[in-house]
Amino acid sequence: MINIAILGCGTVGGGVAELIEENFKEVKAAAGDDVRVKYILDIRDFKGTKYEKIVVNDINVIVNDPEIKIVCETMGGKEPACSYSKLALEHGISVCTSNKELVDFYGAELSEIARKHNCSYLFEASVGGGTPLLRTLKTLRHEKLDKVMGILNGTCNYILTKMRNEGMEFADALKLAQDKGYAERNPDADILGHDTARKIAILASLVSGKRVRYESVNCEGITKIDKLDFKYADKLNATIKLLGFYKEGHEVLVAPFLIKNNNALYNVNEAFNAILFHGNMLSDAMIYGSGAGRYPTASAVVSDVVELAKNFNKFIYNGLSLELNNNINQALKFKYFVRADKFIDGVQQLESFNDECAFITEPLSEAEFNNKFAGLEIKNKIRILEAI
Repeated sequence: MINIAILGCGTVGGGVAELIEENFKEVKAAAGDDVRVKYILDIRDFKGTKYEKIVVNDINVIVNDPEIKIVCETMGGKEPACSYSKLALEHGISVCTSNKELVDFYGAELSEIARKHNCSYLFEASVGGGTPLLRTLKTLRHEKLDKVMGILNGTCNYILTKMRNEGMEFADALKLAQDKGYAERNPDADILGHDTARKIAILASLVSGKRVRYESVNCEGITKIDKLDFKYADKLNATIKLLGFYKEGHEVLVAPFLIKNNNALYNVNEAFNAILFHGNMLSDAMIYGSGAGRYPTASAVVSDVVELAKNFNKFIYNGLSLELNNNINQALKFKYFVRADKFIDGVQQLESFNDECAFITEPLSEAEFNNKFAGLEIKNKIRILEAI
């Protein structure tokens, strides 16, 4: 019997408990033994539910029980998730998490604690939800991976899909996403790009082998995108997606992109995620899957439970490093699609709507763009993705 504890019984934590019960035989076959949720840590008592008898309010009950071998941290936020994860690892209990914020801030430190105590710290569910991304990247350590980019936020992708396919305004598409449960009541982490920034920071850290901080990510969200942008995109045989982008030796970027219809990301719609990466021998590859939601994310957590169950009293290298990546110095250059208040010379003019000016620039860094078009009233600018 493999006894586990779940920290936090919200959307993801509750999904983990349900999955282990619903897929009991499949989880047993994968893990090599019965897997049982012995404890759920939560501030609520869940009276009258099937979880009532296993809910505890004190983390010490869990870490001091010698039967507990794995803790699933699904609380979210930095604290008390960090303190509880650290305490479990110091007791030799492996931890898996869906908490991207915690992995971004403290993942490398928690991994080092795990190494010192012969246990492991895994975080498959922290990037891409149910998309089996991190485990796939782990199998490619023999490759020289130099680029990773993709759609990493299902909420934003859902909003942009509705704007394009149904002609919705941003505010209406956001309201629909909230009604459907894809967006939080306070959606800022998603629509301002911060969620994507944390995920691309984690991916850049794994691909580069050195720590990339969230604070170093150049981040834009989707709040400036409107219906007119999609009209121009249609004329250019393109659509608009929010992408996280990392290229070796260059800045880490989150921003809306115009993506042409010959790109694999063009048809990734609704709340799905897709990540493209490039290796020196592999060339280009893409992983596609459900980016968010209770059960896809829970499935990723349980995939870590299975791996940990097969590796008790061992440290599984997860790719995180305490060493900072100091090789992020070259600004990325892209062509820009621009909507402005007046025409200018020396750019590719487009047929425009509403008596405004629309044009495409030469490849420019953001600093070069701001310098070249200083004084021009810009209604919107969107980078153009031409190749991986």
